[in-house]
Amino acid sequence: MKKQSEKTLTIEEYELCNKLKSMRFSGMAAELERVFADPNADLMAFNDKIQRIVDAEWDLRYTKKLNRFIKKATLKYATADLDDSIYDPARQLDTGIIEVLAQCEWIDQGKNLVITGKTSSGKSYLANALAICALKQFKTVRYFKASGLINELAKAEKLGEYPETLSQMSSYDLLVVDDFGLMNLDLDKCRNLFEVFDCRDPYKSILLVSQIPVNAWYDIFSDHTYAEASLARVLNESYRLEMNGKNMRNFEPINKRKNG
Repeated sequence: MKKQSEKTLTIEEYELCNKLKSMRFSGMAAELERVFADPNADLMAFNDKIQRIVDAEWDLRYTKKLNRFIKKATLKYATADLDDSIYDPARQLDTGIIEVLAQCEWIDQGKNLVITGKTSSGKSYLANALAICALKQFKTVRYFKASGLINELAKAEKLGEYPETLSQMSSYDLLVVDDFGLMNLDLDKCRNLFEVFDCRDPYKSILLVSQIPVNAWYDIFSDHTYAEASLARVLNESYRLEMNGKNMRNFEPINKRKNG
């Protein structure tokens, strides 16, 4: 419905907007319609109008592409954000380190990140928020629960698709493995997990999330040879975050409260 303060577009203006739509510049078309309908548009400089129209198309395409990347990442929290809650002293977070990690240079360098801490401290949410930081730079990301990753590899073996699945695991810029350690790793699972870690070392990043302290990870593996080999690839020169602050189980992120 047209607002009373808006101008009625001429036939020529409608046709121009439709031409943009037919060329799939829908963002530009919608913004151009708004410019044409704005009674104060003549007060704007020509360059400002062009800027608005081009920015609208840019923003629309960026958002669509980002949404595609987020969907493929299969995140647990697809709207996770590094909001002001990270600065709450009760969370005991090293916010300076988090701010640096959010720039994603560690992923460009192929470094790994390990997030550990007590249950309900917000580890998974923070990991997803950092993954979204990477996605906003259009880095490829895939999120797995550790059990889901193990099951995916076992399924691929049964279907004769193991090499293809392993190749896919090696291709993501960032592989997020959540709830690491909450599964029994028999010999086959040890081997599969090692091969995932090995195929990504040393150029592709892994983000491991666990409520189990790193010094207890060795005992998760039933085979200690695989334990040593796997942990060497993940922990060598990895960055660490400890999260032992307040319980975040019933916490509602600030960005959701603002939008609610």
